[in-house]
Amino acid sequence: MNLQESGEMYLETILILSKEKPSLRSIDIVEHLGYSKPSVSRAVNLLKNGGFILIDENSFISLTETGREIAQKIYNRHTVLTAFLEKLGIEHATADFDACKIEHVISDESFDAIKKFYESL
Repeated sequence: MNLQESGEMYLETILILSKEKPSLRSIDIVEHLGYSKPSVSRAVNLLKNGGFILIDENSFISLTETGREIAQKIYNRHTVLTAFLEKLGIEHATADFDACKIEHVISDESFDAIKKFYESL
């Protein structure tokens, strides 16, 4: 299954929330993102069917190895791009917002170059 931006966002959110909560359910995602329950339920089912997450008998959500790898990649991009944009003098809120958009479309090659440049500063 090829993930779109929204799928990557959900995986990143699950990764972030799983660091804060030992047990994560769909309602936690609803509350964090401010999306409707039906929207989150649909997305969670798509991620489950795609093999990116697991849902146990208590409705707790966890990332599969594949889901975790994708989530970690997106989260890493987000944090590096946010920090890079802030280093350029962009206000945190704007840098964070823009990084969230860029992280899904930037090529690995371009991201690696930005990361290398940022780390050399």
